[in-house]
Amino acid sequence: MNDYRINTNYAKALLLLSVDTDTVDRVADDMRMVSWVMAENRELSVVFGNPTVKVDRKAAIIDSLFADRVCDATLAFLRFAVRKNRSVNLRGISDAYVEMWRDYRGIVLSNLVTHQPIDDTARRMVTQMVEDYTGKKVELHDRTDHKMLGSFKLEFDSKMYDARIRTKIRKLRIEFAKNIYESKL
Repeated sequence: MNDYRINTNYAKALLLLSVDTDTVDRVADDMRMVSWVMAENRELSVVFGNPTVKVDRKAAIIDSLFADRVCDATLAFLRFAVRKNRSVNLRGISDAYVEMWRDYRGIVLSNLVTHQPIDDTARRMVTQMVEDYTGKKVELHDRTDHKMLGSFKLEFDSKMYDARIRTKIRKLRIEFAKNIYESKL
């Protein structure tokens, strides 16, 4: 079974568990934290990916890291995943759960890249425009890229609006390369 299917199947199971225990939002916060911890700690990923490390040791690591920080449903799920030898998939499962949680709550993830940081007014305008277009709530992540010459790039819901100057220049080059006015004799 490939990792994508493993991640989505376990994430679906966790979503059903969290709906039954009425902890959907809390589990989403917990899974964001699990994903962040797994992404930031390479040694932890190596230990969880090592088949020679015993399941009991991996479960003890899970308990020491997350027992005080996550809800009971999340902790029970993490222990279950470790018992089923899926500790190597914890980051993927976490990311898949957060994506399913967004879909469950009607939230679309939107990424905005600009040359300079934007203020709250611009952030609200972009959020409102995406909400109007998609009909969903927006979780906006904005970042700056100082290599970008100007304008912005907005990605959401498998769509991208690219208003960068570099893209406009590239389109103009393609258009001028056609040279429709030159004789084709």
